[in-house]
Amino acid sequence: MATVQESEVRKAVKERYAKLATNTATESCCTSDSACCSPLLSLDGVPTEATSVGASCGSPLSLISLKEGDVVLDLGSGGGIDVFRASSLVGQSGKAIGVDATPEMVWRARETASKYPGKYQNVEFRLGEIEHLPIESNSVDYVISNCVINLSPNKKQVFNEAFRVLKPNGKFVVADITVNQEIPESARKDMSSWSACVSGAISDNEYRNMLESSGFVDIRMEELSKNEQKPSSANSPDDAYPFEVSSMHISANKP
Repeated sequence: MATVQESEVRKAVKERYAKLATNTATESCCTSDSACCSPLLSLDGVPTEATSVGASCGSPLSLISLKEGDVVLDLGSGGGIDVFRASSLVGQSGKAIGVDATPEMVWRARETASKYPGKYQNVEFRLGEIEHLPIESNSVDYVISNCVINLSPNKKQVFNEAFRVLKPNGKFVVADITVNQEIPESARKDMSSWSACVSGAISDNEYRNMLESSGFVDIRMEELSKNEQKPSSANSPDDAYPFEVSSMHISANKP
């Protein structure tokens, strides 16, 4: 992958999602050309305050059978869609935790939960980077994420952290974007495209290898759809596009 400045990526991502959280964005991940906009996500029972700032490329919760008492951690929880969905499945003896690096998203999710007194007492939203999770080791049953890990400038560290916080026999289940071949360096350096869930994507093989080197086993990858990517803004380099990305369901186990 082309070398990019971590600070540039984090700035671009936080700016985009801060605007989305405060309703000042002119667009989200879900533009007509984006891979990060899937109809697979069920929104039954989810507060409208959360769905209005949501983006997805699949439905990780559809791949697991949560039970009463389970602890679920959502990486890059945004407005809290999957956290709120999980909360009703794990019951009051369970817990649904969201971690997000954008303060405005965390504030919005907390505000949403507070509007429904007594309903989401098992929900918590924490501010933090998914590469440095504010979560105890060996404390969660499931790590989920929906179209977020592609945004990280250090994906291997994300997988290391997911492995650390999972209990033995815990499960990593995410929806994410991958690429079929290396995309042009000019696209990698296009921060508008990166923050739109595209230019930070890695290949299936890279994803699998990083998960394995973090300690995960039983890795499974399912392609949901392909999407041709075009310039995400007027300032995007013309020579970088088009190229194809895939929406994927990816799962793995901690021994």
